[in-house]
Amino acid sequence: MTNSEDFGFGTQIRKSPYFDATVRWGAKGFSVYNHMYIPRDFGNPEQNFWNLVNDAILCDVAVERQVEITGPDAARFVQMLTPRDLSKMSVGQCKYILITNTDGGLLNDPILLRLAENHFWISLADSDILLWAQGVAVHSGMDVKICEPDVSPLQLQGPKSGEVMKALFGDSIMDLKYYWLREVELDGIPLIVSRTGWSSELGYELYLQDGSRGDELWEKIMAAGAPFDLKPGHTSSIRRIEGGMLSYHADADINTNPYELGLDRLVNLDIDAEFIGKSALRRIKEEGVSRKQVGLIIDGEPLKGPNTSFWAIKKDGVIIGKVTSAVYSPRLGQNIALAMVAAEHVNLGAEVEVVNRSGVVNDAGTERATIVERPFYDPKKSLAAA
Repeated sequence: MTNSEDFGFGTQIRKSPYFDATVRWGAKGFSVYNHMYIPRDFGNPEQNFWNLVNDAILCDVAVERQVEITGPDAARFVQMLTPRDLSKMSVGQCKYILITNTDGGLLNDPILLRLAENHFWISLADSDILLWAQGVAVHSGMDVKICEPDVSPLQLQGPKSGEVMKALFGDSIMDLKYYWLREVELDGIPLIVSRTGWSSELGYELYLQDGSRGDELWEKIMAAGAPFDLKPGHTSSIRRIEGGMLSYHADADINTNPYELGLDRLVNLDIDAEFIGKSALRRIKEEGVSRKQVGLIIDGEPLKGPNTSFWAIKKDGVIIGKVTSAVYSPRLGQNIALAMVAAEHVNLGAEVEVVNRSGVVNDAGTERATIVERPFYDPKKSLAAA
């Protein structure tokens, strides 16, 4: 049996409150995300995908660190960080936001939670926004406190996740709407629960507010989920690529702007707030972008796993872009990918060549691919919002 001590990058990589539980329940490999371990292997990623889309999985996502912003100017400060209009955001609501720098580049694409009038959490993708926010605050002249609280999320995702939640919290939890949150307790364990997740399926996130009770919480959820075939799992690359969901550092980085990603809806240049990157984003919108994100269907044998390097994309022998995330979808029976391509080549149905899925860029070993719309499955996110 694998022991939790068998995994080790040293003390500079933090373990989550659920680390020992995930090893006990079969985690065989970990990656590093926000300077923490995240389970990435429970034996078979395709089986993990089917567990997610047919039943439910419980994932340790404590790596989604929270940046807590409080104080009299908290709302004004949070609006300065994002180009999305937050003026109508209610207490108890969650929003998917972008955090941009002065050049309009993406620093993170987190979920924002509003717990009270002047109390926010930014639930992070993989980058150090705590440091960014504290740095921005220094000369802002605003009265805010910015810290990382003792909060560790779990994701309960899949079509049966609602049944598991009902078993844990009773029928009233069914009233929780998509992208809203609620403060609850489970046998005295303090939680914030939200109808969110990184799966494009029906799902919930449970934010534990006492790290000493992580093992206890994990076991309670698994026990409640046993009648519904709940399995331990990890965030599914297959499902998130099917859903066209971004993975920061892969599909976007500090040199990527929202317009290249087709995320115009998250940028509101008409609000009064002078959010960071406003003038740059206005200029980018006026000038247009030189590249855009697209979907690709890649021919050939099924990929054995996700790509571990950026594969070049060619048209008529010239490199026109790169594959950022690729995987085989067993449900669609196709190799699917997110890619960044020169704007003049973004034509749905156009054929391009992907160079050597091995990641070795040379003149041999290309495969045909077709530019398609993304997301690849359930484009209206009707499953997640169900």
